[in-house]
Amino acid sequence: MASLLLRRPVLAFALYDWANSAFATTVMAGFFPVFLKQYWSAGADPTVSTFRLGVGNSIASLGIAVLAPLLGAIADRGGARVKLLVVFTGLGVAMTAALFWVDKGNWPLAILAYVLAAVGFQGGMTFYDSLVVDVAEPHELDVVSAYGYALGYLGGGLLFAVNVAMTLSPATFGLADAAQAVRVSFLSVAIWWAVFTIPLLVFVRERRPVKPLGPLAAFRAGFGELASTLKDIRHYRPLVLFLAAYWLYIDGVNTIIKMAVDYGLSLGFESKNLITALLLTQFVAFPAALAFGRIGERLGTRTGLLLGISVYFVTTLWGYFLDTVTEFYLMAVVIGLVQGGVQSLSRSFYGRLVPPEKSGEFFGFFNMMGKFAAVIGPALFGWVGVVTGSPRLAIMSIALLFAAGGLLLWFVRETPAASAAASRQAAE
Repeated sequence: MASLLLRRPVLAFALYDWANSAFATTVMAGFFPVFLKQYWSAGADPTVSTFRLGVGNSIASLGIAVLAPLLGAIADRGGARVKLLVVFTGLGVAMTAALFWVDKGNWPLAILAYVLAAVGFQGGMTFYDSLVVDVAEPHELDVVSAYGYALGYLGGGLLFAVNVAMTLSPATFGLADAAQAVRVSFLSVAIWWAVFTIPLLVFVRERRPVKPLGPLAAFRAGFGELASTLKDIRHYRPLVLFLAAYWLYIDGVNTIIKMAVDYGLSLGFESKNLITALLLTQFVAFPAALAFGRIGERLGTRTGLLLGISVYFVTTLWGYFLDTVTEFYLMAVVIGLVQGGVQSLSRSFYGRLVPPEKSGEFFGFFNMMGKFAAVIGPALFGWVGVVTGSPRLAIMSIALLFAAGGLLLWFVRETPAASAAASRQAAE
């Protein structure tokens, strides 16, 4: 086990999760929702800022969802997954740093920078996820995928802890006030993300096609390959059924990640308590993600996924009745126990179903389903809150997604041989 986790390509792969998770934690889940509501949307009704946040998340997700499969197909034919990862990472880093300069009350510019940063984050993840089959053998996928998520939670949590300390005691860090500390935190995320991406660029080598194509030829070939896959995708039945299940349950996961802090603010909890709860989730999720990798090995990947989805379903119903900060802390711990596991086992389970020669393209579909889910979830959450005036009803609606996704997953069987046969059949 230790030799696997210290293998240079595997460690470099996992460190990209360590790098970009700072954006997911400090920006997406932590400070941006709070800063948007209290600084960039100062004076606006809380439900209005919630709606703005939901729409912003949905726009970013929709943009990358439309492009992901095509970009994946192009990357496969041109051997350019790492290069495209760098392009999207550069966009994310630049726009995250740009948040430092957005003035108070300028919520349109804040949303624009956030949307572009989220596109960079999500686009980079499309190519990062597909690289798991380049650094791990089939029997190593559960452990390596979980390792990436575990380091992501640890790295994102460590920087987030420093950022929280900056906001609680700005003078200690030579800062004027908490608002300046939050703005500097955005800048620190950009630097962290850029620096820890470097090992992947140095040590990870993707399996290049026999005859890699130039950019224009790769675009044409990738477009044709995508059209062919869409035509023949009916041959990949376990994969299609899994994508449908994933689209539903990951919608719930993404919505909770992006909207949990906003939900707590809407219930009247103080932002410092919500940030503490988010830190709890991060540090609980680190060992829990590693444990889920072992669960996938021992009990089966699908069994581990169903376990995590069930916990999410119950926790979301519980969220409707949430009354105290102590309950919010406890809920953060419960979510931390399963969040990384559901994400990592989804990636490794899908990795077993895809034909290796189409990994970029098919992981493009994987990320497309996740991003289309993120289009619906946050927008639904914001819309229900505005229409009903009740954030509790908004959170309760998410339970249906976990129930439907878990039901579909129950009928999916891991059949890599069938996937390979389907690949040959499509080629013939």
